[in-house]
Amino acid sequence: LSVFRSNKEIYAQIINDETGTTLVAASSVNKDVKAKGSKSEVASAVGKAIAEKATKAGIQSVAFDRNGYLYHGRVKALAEGAREGGLKF
Repeated sequence: LSVFRSNKEIYAQIINDETGTTLVAASSVNKDVKAKGSKSEVASAVGKAIAEKATKAGIQSVAFDRNGYLYHGRVKALAEGAREGGLKF
């Protein structure tokens, strides 16, 4: 699970490291992620959305790559949302 955080949006994707292909992706830009409120609440909704897509694709556990961002704020909210959705890392 790789995370990218910009000033306004947050993106998450699950990548197969062996082939370098993206298996599942979700972001706050997508229309299927319906979340309003603070940036942390939106990040949590993105985490739940990627966990839902991953379970549909048969993915149960992933490695969490925060891309150098501190495990705090929106990155932490996304991780906790993904855990609530059923992903293990």
